[in-house]
Amino acid sequence: MKKTQFPSIQSISRWLKRSLITLLILFTATFMELYWSMGQLSDYTSSNCLECSFFEDAFVIALMSGVFLTLLFSLLSLIKNLFIKASASFIMMASVWFFWNYSLFVERESSWSTYVFREELYITAYLSFLPVIILGCISIFLLYFHEIKTKFVKTTI
Repeated sequence: MKKTQFPSIQSISRWLKRSLITLLILFTATFMELYWSMGQLSDYTSSNCLECSFFEDAFVIALMSGVFLTLLFSLLSLIKNLFIKASASFIMMASVWFFWNYSLFVERESSWSTYVFREELYITAYLSFLPVIILGCISIFLLYFHEIKTKFVKTTI
């Protein structure tokens, strides 16, 4: 009869530490991205919650996105190819960020006016492009720094 192998305490603690660091990076990057791209809407009233501030919305969105993306990225860690893993991570993160930017734009600007769907998408993409690219690249670099360093930096003895 085979003996069942359970994960060691060290491997569990390494996974928890890595997940916590990933969550912190993603929370911070998401919060910064929301303020950079949609910060001009911070003084506008939300159509869903009249007494909610932009800071509260951004904090909750960043927390939810951080948890969601951390779970997705932990599944992506099973992929061995660094380029595919980093590319998939960037695409997922950019998609989530664009979704939240679009939601904030509709909630704080578009719902109070007469925008059509195409205009909402265009304006959201215009406001989101630079923050998503810059903060996304920085986040991916920070998340995969150790793997990038071990893959591309050869140590000579």
